[in-house]
Amino acid sequence: MQELLAVVTITTLAVISPGPDFAMVSRNGLLRSRRAGVLTALGIALGVWVHVGYTLLGVGLVIRESIELYAALKLLGALYLLWLGVKMLRPRDGGDAAAATPPAAAGDFAALRTGFLTNALNPKCTVFVVSLFLQVVGPDTPLSVKLGYGAFVSGAHLLWFALVALLFSQGAVRARLLRWRRGIDRAFGALLIGFGALLAGSALRR
Repeated sequence: MQELLAVVTITTLAVISPGPDFAMVSRNGLLRSRRAGVLTALGIALGVWVHVGYTLLGVGLVIRESIELYAALKLLGALYLLWLGVKMLRPRDGGDAAAATPPAAAGDFAALRTGFLTNALNPKCTVFVVSLFLQVVGPDTPLSVKLGYGAFVSGAHLLWFALVALLFSQGAVRARLLRWRRGIDRAFGALLIGFGALLAGSALRR
């Protein structure tokens, strides 16, 4: 019971802390659609399983002990965030209305993919999941229970970020903020570039 309470408490605090996942869900929910925001949240929840998977396979221990490997992962994640940020800052052909209404299938896949990659390449989530399973979860804990913990961590991400998407896509909030759509897109782009720059600087100092 003590182990379960620790997992629940640490996961809750980690999930609600702001970061790239929050930025992408709120941006997609606000500027694209509620569906895009929720699909981004689903992608994030699926990305969590990447971290859970390599941690349970023992690769997480290698990542924690290898400064060079961890720095490489941070740099890869930083480059992805920088790419997303620059993409948001660039002017779009066809105007904002065209950008806001992509083909449904392509838009759904793009939202899901963005959420997945943002989390899977997020070194903050790497540290969180690896630390959780190596320091909080006991080595004698059955694999089935560890998988249950992984499902809880993934589900917590899905629930929280789906709520964020619903909030930012709520009619009154969205209608007011969409007047400043381009400025908001640039603000989120600058935020992601800031996250990416901090990660890259941290990785290169290793």
